[in-house]
Amino acid sequence: MDVLQMRSIPEDMVQYKLFLVQTNGMSSQQTEERLKHLTEEMLAKVAQLLVQYIWQDQPFNLKYHPEKGDVPAHIGGSTRYGDNIEDEWFIVYLLLHLTELFPELAARVEDNDGDFLLIEAADHLPKWLNPDTSENRVFIYRGELHILPCPSKSSSIGFSLDVVPSLAQALVLLSAHPEVCLASPKIRSAIYKFMTYPEKIKANLHRAHCFIPAGVASVLAQRPDLVAPAVSAFYLRDPVDLQACRSFKTFPPDTRVLASVTFTRCLYAQLQQQQFTPDRRSDFDLPPRSHPRYKAHELGTKLAHGFEILCSKSRLPSSEANTPVSCNPQWKNFLESLKKNGYFRGQLEGSAFHKELLRCAEIFFKQSVASKSSSISAGEEILQLLHNSPLNLEEFKKLESQLPPEDSDSWLEVTSQDLEQLLQEASGKEEEEDTKEEEAGYSLVAVSQGMKDFLNAMSSHEGAETPWSLQIQPFSFDPGSMANALDKLLGGKEEELDANETEEGSSGPAEMSAAETLDSLKSYMDQMDQELQSTNVGKSFSQTNYKACVNNDSSRSPTGDGLLTEEAEEEIQPLDIDVNLVANLLESLSSQAGLAGPASNLLQSLGIQIPPNSDPS
Repeated sequence: MDVLQMRSIPEDMVQYKLFLVQTNGMSSQQTEERLKHLTEEMLAKVAQLLVQYIWQDQPFNLKYHPEKGDVPAHIGGSTRYGDNIEDEWFIVYLLLHLTELFPELAARVEDNDGDFLLIEAADHLPKWLNPDTSENRVFIYRGELHILPCPSKSSSIGFSLDVVPSLAQALVLLSAHPEVCLASPKIRSAIYKFMTYPEKIKANLHRAHCFIPAGVASVLAQRPDLVAPAVSAFYLRDPVDLQACRSFKTFPPDTRVLASVTFTRCLYAQLQQQQFTPDRRSDFDLPPRSHPRYKAHELGTKLAHGFEILCSKSRLPSSEANTPVSCNPQWKNFLESLKKNGYFRGQLEGSAFHKELLRCAEIFFKQSVASKSSSISAGEEILQLLHNSPLNLEEFKKLESQLPPEDSDSWLEVTSQDLEQLLQEASGKEEEEDTKEEEAGYSLVAVSQGMKDFLNAMSSHEGAETPWSLQIQPFSFDPGSMANALDKLLGGKEEELDANETEEGSSGPAEMSAAETLDSLKSYMDQMDQELQSTNVGKSFSQTNYKACVNNDSSRSPTGDGLLTEEAEEEIQPLDIDVNLVANLLESLSSQAGLAGPASNLLQSLGIQIPPNSDPS
């Protein structure tokens, strides 16, 4: 992807575009009409999913975009996801779902990192594919990930590396050879592991009890999604914002009621983890921490501050902004699309459930379908809802005894085992499915054998290679072949002839030098052994039961009776290399106290898993 284009996308934004794969000679006007019709059809298809979704910052939206430069006419949108990366993955799921439902469309999705889908599948990408060569090559088509290939010996289909295909060229190739462009199963699996929707939508929600002003409870009862801008306003507050919270004009604290509030997990974590003490002038007094409802009071106080900050920056919108959606010319067609796609679930028109679905559809229409010129800020929407809906404090008081139970927030606490699992998943390693396989992975024999294999393995020009790096792309280096090649370049054949002439005579200087080196090395080793015998170094190593072994072989006894003399037994005590290796590694692991260190890093790079230390001593 072009660097300038990447920089034009903000860090917390995702952009998506859907193109017609084949225009079949349609005029620009026909293309526009077709794309606009598809926009309404697609939003109607996913409306049932989107009306229940709480976005961190901006909702999913689709608009028609005319042709501009080398970018064909398309349907596109952009969404700020803030701190909640789940919004970005949900949009990827929507694009997969929509291209499956509408096979005439192919989608591209990018963020500040470019083709971020490739980042998640980096371990499985072909060698030639990188950020410099991926421009206009990655598409979502027919519900699957596609990557336009490079020509190879087996197939001439694709674009060479020195060519950046235009979007029009890329779409032509994609429509002509979709089976060739389909990404490999490993690449698709790496992406699809995030696609556990729509079940994940409910799993990412968190319900908590909060003491909030009745006005806030009334707003959230009508628009649960407005909890997101309120939390963001509190989370990103500054001293100027808090000045408006010295006297709560919009949400007085004396109207507080206990209500159930639905957050996303990201929003709840942002609110819960913030340390905050309200201004004494605000009359938001918190009970002691030992109070059973302390958390509900604390969460409600923070949430009320967020709503007050939003309203302090806004004013009640004009009557024009409150125009019903039925006056919008697009609403009628959109409503028909909703009915055709079963949005109302067979409910009778005029029933309470039908009215609720219709109200949610109107909100969704304003956010995702209607033009941006008609949109208003979150603070204006809150003031508008308060203006149109009179408060009934007694009604909210009655509902306190009927609240659904709140969810446990134990997911906020990450244990060491959870962290280890997250790190393993991030590094591309899969958990063992069978308990026996896990126990086999903890084998001490595997530890010693893994170290031996590592030490005996031939390294490449990039340094020592672990099993994980070898799986990616092995590189072998033969020093003999390299030496022969250098000999040929430097005239080694002449030297070889000279050596052959003297071969029949005495031994050459090379052989003499090798023998002298070997004798010298043996001499050094003997001297070292003599010096070490007078120390306690040998006692620090584990030794084999050599005496029992020798008793079984009398021929190796100096006396011939199967027994060693006391001096020989003291001198000859072979070390148990495996036991010493494992003991030292385990001692090093223990000294790390569960933190990262050389021993754990080395074993992990070799694919050897060691269980946590269960012995506190």
